[in-house]
Amino acid sequence: MPENERFLVIQLARFGDLVQTKRLVLSLMRRGEVHICLDRSLARVASLVFPRAVLHPLRAHAAGLAPGEGAATAAADNLPALAELSALGFSEIYNLNFSGLNYALARLFDPARVRGYMSFDGQKTRDAWAGMAFRWTRRRGACGINLVDLWAHHAAAPVPPAEVNPAATPKGGGVGVVLAGRNQRRSLPPEVLGPVAAALWSMRGRGQLLLLGAAGEREAGEAVLAHLPKVARGAARNLAGRTSWEDLAEVVGSLDALVTPDTGTMHLAAHLGTPVAATFLSSAWAWETGPYGAGHTVWQAVRECAPCVESRPCDLDVACLAPFASQDFLRLLTGRGAGPLPGLLGLTTVFDPLGADCRPLPGVGGVDPHASGRAGFRAFLSRHLGLAQDAAPSPAFSGGEFLEERDWLSAPDRNRPQTTAT
Repeated sequence: MPENERFLVIQLARFGDLVQTKRLVLSLMRRGEVHICLDRSLARVASLVFPRAVLHPLRAHAAGLAPGEGAATAAADNLPALAELSALGFSEIYNLNFSGLNYALARLFDPARVRGYMSFDGQKTRDAWAGMAFRWTRRRGACGINLVDLWAHHAAAPVPPAEVNPAATPKGGGVGVVLAGRNQRRSLPPEVLGPVAAALWSMRGRGQLLLLGAAGEREAGEAVLAHLPKVARGAARNLAGRTSWEDLAEVVGSLDALVTPDTGTMHLAAHLGTPVAATFLSSAWAWETGPYGAGHTVWQAVRECAPCVESRPCDLDVACLAPFASQDFLRLLTGRGAGPLPGLLGLTTVFDPLGADCRPLPGVGGVDPHASGRAGFRAFLSRHLGLAQDAAPSPAFSGGEFLEERDWLSAPDRNRPQTTAT
């Protein structure tokens, strides 16, 4: 590879998505200089996670703008950055998000150099790898690949998964508690989160108990405090709204464990090697967005309806929350109970040739109804990517439904334009 190769990663989504781009960014850094185009609100945290990358902040969202002024204001704000990007000679552009702004940015570059989402002959389209991903997400239960690995495999020869994040290791600073995620149904309410946090805090040897969140979650932090046992309440501090990005990284990087739903702070903890104890329910699915690294724990709710679509109302009154509110779960967290529990999987994070995976915790793992299908899917995908040529195909999972006829008509090229986006 030429020494002056330059790559652009366009990641305009939220905090967690930015951190989950890490395997792709590290892979490209082995080949040359990496630039990241991102929402400007995340520039500070991006400099902490990717100190060697060149950042190009944009106004990617209309937050803080009056109704009707979003498009014009964003365009004016972004013109200097767009001019700078178009003047740089990028060897490859990795456009990772399905959005109007992402497609507009793709038009700045030769589509032959764009991976992911692009404009080709005036049409919005996506390459073969992204097209396959759209097809397998129709079967989310059986088709599990971590988002970190999905994005990483847009590039040739990603770094080994075990080299992305440190293994989970307690740091001695107590237990952190993330108060809420972006989607309310994915988060434990205060009356459930308080006892869960206290149980893990007790099991981890006590110490500090730090509540973490944005300024708008400070009231939720007070509600969690009210549901803590007295002994835990005396050790707790509500830091919601009181941490900068730098403060948050320092706090999270000092903890023995982080109790969290599927959040950006969870991914920051994995980046820093802080042990995660994650609660996944509703639309959150551990095999897609679980913590990336060896030795983290995920408590995954499982029902026939899981994982659901978060944009649709739940007709079951979020029944997947019930296992987390049970006394049996609290006893399990403190080491005084036995499992498995109905409707709940206890998982630990591991690696296989494809990337990050989740395996049952001994004694408490529970019955995963999708386990055999997921194993077949991962074996198929590993063979498709050339990672495990000797793996025996599953007779129950050929993978043919994820491939289109054109995939067999020429030499494999995951990056060529393939399907018209809708």
